[in-house]
Amino acid sequence: MASGETATAGASTIPQLPNHKVKIKKTGQRACNEKNDKGKFCGGHLKRWFYTFDVLERECGCAEKTWGPDREVYRCEFCQTLYLPSPDDPRGVNVAGRGQLSVFGLTLPPKDEKKA
Repeated sequence: MASGETATAGASTIPQLPNHKVKIKKTGQRACNEKNDKGKFCGGHLKRWFYTFDVLERECGCAEKTWGPDREVYRCEFCQTLYLPSPDDPRGVNVAGRGQLSVFGLTLPPKDEKKA
């Protein structure tokens, strides 16, 4: 699949970058679903990518030119596919998900500030 092509028919509205493959992250997705030439899934973890601090991306500069300096973007740790957040995902939830409450039920009261 060429870098300018899209993986799904619904993804045709995603602006593709010249040097990166761009996809939309599904709700709750934490691993890359890109297939290689043999049809196997990559499975790499999606990590938040701060492209303005990436030395190699600064040379290319296509992500910052397209999205500006502060776009929320995730990148696969293996195949380097870029994922934009899903519009269905609630804001304020990180890529790892909400997490869960402690099974131990420990709740500590706040510390009292002593007056000196």
